[in-house]
Amino acid sequence: MPVEMNLQSIGRTSPLTWTQERRSADRQRVGVPGRIIWRDSRGTSRFSSIVTRDLSEHAAYVECLSGPPIPLHRLVHLQLDRSMRGFELLPAALRQGKVLSAVSRVGAVSNVTGLPEGYVLRLL
Repeated sequence: MPVEMNLQSIGRTSPLTWTQERRSADRQRVGVPGRIIWRDSRGTSRFSSIVTRDLSEHAAYVECLSGPPIPLHRLVHLQLDRSMRGFELLPAALRQGKVLSAVSRVGAVSNVTGLPEGYVLRLL
């Protein structure tokens, strides 16, 4: 069954195209240092130094500068550098301090380091 027919059958009046924006909030390209804190499968606390690349009210794309790989769907705490929290372009939740987040997408693995290049975090 073609994709257009399937989408129309669930109530869409026009076929979905790649150019249509489906985000509920605008993204801001922002490079802010911070860290991610989480517990591994043994319950040991882990952390990674990060730099944000994209931020919105509901999600963040971060590049890890150090630390072990983080599994998909792991709950983490995202914390931005204290000196950067006052900027108005940051989502309100990130200006407060630690934000509980879930790893919703893992980026491509780097050939150099063998680690993912970045992660998409869903802010909870």
